[in-house]
Amino acid sequence: MDSIAHLVAQYGYWAVVAGCLLEGETVLVLAGFAARQGLLSLPVVMALGACAGALSDVALFGVGRWRGAALLARWPRIASYREPLNRLLARWGAWVVVGVRFMYGMRIAGPVLLGMSDLPWWRFLGFNLLGAALWGVGVASLGWLFGHAAQAALGHVQRAEHWVGAGLLVAMLAWGGWRWWRRRRPGR
Repeated sequence: MDSIAHLVAQYGYWAVVAGCLLEGETVLVLAGFAARQGLLSLPVVMALGACAGALSDVALFGVGRWRGAALLARWPRIASYREPLNRLLARWGAWVVVGVRFMYGMRIAGPVLLGMSDLPWWRFLGFNLLGAALWGVGVASLGWLFGHAAQAALGHVQRAEHWVGAGLLVAMLAWGGWRWWRRRRPGR
């Protein structure tokens, strides 16, 4: 276990950057959990997650501007999200940039489709930074809170482990005795 903790402490920040550039949520939750364990710094995890997530979305927005039509031709499933996203843009404006970050299944497709819209770069950048900051702080905090809850639960389990162990031992002995008695009964 110490070797895993050492690896997390040594390479955890690099994993946060790589994970948030590619996917994000899972790595950021785990990094928040590691911060709760004292292996990483929570503010650094939040900042790295937000920066890497924002950088990833800027790159995907650029890909949407540059090669969006070719991507939609290659992956038509992404094209099915284009009209609903454009309707959201028409209704909510650039606030959709913040919301896309939190929509399931839109982590990569959302910024690409936003890049294909008429949304100006500067508006995308501003709202993307806001969304990335909220996302980095929120998701890493969830991991930290999960770590807190896990520690509290494990603390209760450790206090009760003797009683649980004794109960399991009694249950196993009772089950074994019952099976032995059934086999020994006359007429069997």
